[in-house]
Amino acid sequence: MDIQNKWSPLLAERIKNADKSGFSQGNIIVLDETESTNSIAKALAAEGASHGTVVTAESQTMGRGRLGRRFESPKGAGLYMSVIVRPSFDIAFAPLITSAAAVSAAESVEKLCGEYTAVKWVNDLYMNSRKICGILTESAINSKGSLAYAVIGIGINVGKTEFPSELRDIASSIEAETGNIIDRNILCGEILGRLEYYLENIEEKRHISEYRRREMLTGNHITANTGGREVEGYAIGINENANLLLKLSDGSEMVLASGEANLCRIRREK
Repeated sequence: MDIQNKWSPLLAERIKNADKSGFSQGNIIVLDETESTNSIAKALAAEGASHGTVVTAESQTMGRGRLGRRFESPKGAGLYMSVIVRPSFDIAFAPLITSAAAVSAAESVEKLCGEYTAVKWVNDLYMNSRKICGILTESAINSKGSLAYAVIGIGINVGKTEFPSELRDIASSIEAETGNIIDRNILCGEILGRLEYYLENIEEKRHISEYRRREMLTGNHITANTGGREVEGYAIGINENANLLLKLSDGSEMVLASGEANLCRIRREK
């Protein structure tokens, strides 16, 4: 079956109607194809695009993940969206943006498909031990040292698709894991509503308890790369700044504010 016939197309008006919060204020751009929604959103932000502007696309030819990785973005099979945020909060809270976006996306996916959705620190969503979503936040600082804007890129594998061989044991989609066909317009609107709430309350860190509940590394033996250094230890929790707490073999503890971490042995979420 052709994916485009199987899935409802992305439509700005439908996303706007699904965004009950009005976060986007109707500033929704839907593209058939682009290199990267984040690249488009960053260019628009630099030109003065307003807070809440959303860029979505049916496909990306050069979708990007963290650490310069390629994000596979086949036409009609996913929700590829980028949101421009012009924060009123202090730049000290900027590191919490990605974790707030992760909770927003996880709650929205779970609401629409009914399947538990986990977060792998710091920016990936997993379902049944397979990755279904990646999040990339990029930002710019103004001359006063404040956050001029942030662009939150969220890529969710919604429909079944053929992944490259190196990703077949890692990546999956909502449909592949649940059998559910969900409307990407509604999913986009749900995410926007939750994102507005958590960003408005970021100084109170209202998303952290939910982030901790969903975070899948805690309680497991992991490896992590941070600042060019590879470490191994036991993930003991998430602190109030969404940093990963790691206990090393010598008994010392380490706080990971950035980097990448993976389970030494994958467990299935329940």
